[in-house]
Amino acid sequence: MSLYQLQKFLYVMNREPAVQARYETELTELLGAYDLTDEERAALAEGDIGLLYVLGVNGQILMHFAAFLGIAWFDYLDLMRKGVATHGPVRAGVYAMTGEGASFTNEEKQQ
Repeated sequence: MSLYQLQKFLYVMNREPAVQARYETELTELLGAYDLTDEERAALAEGDIGLLYVLGVNGQILMHFAAFLGIAWFDYLDLMRKGVATHGPVRAGVYAMTGEGASFTNEEKQQ
């Protein structure tokens, strides 16, 4: 996995309108400039917020990408939860999970 390259792509895309325009029209070429795995490329191309979160993308970077995609805040949060349910615990980065991703909050335990 190339988490640094993945986050670097998102950081640049979040900041540069020209890169955002290329995301819409030249995605394959744009992603080709970064050393990404096939899984990372697919997650970016599909806008798979849950998988990107599980891959370890920092939430501060990821939330701007979600906004770019037109995803509302509460839907963004839900997509991250669904990503863990679908793809397993966060694999890398500052959000890497222990305990198989099980919640430790009282409100979620009551559900």
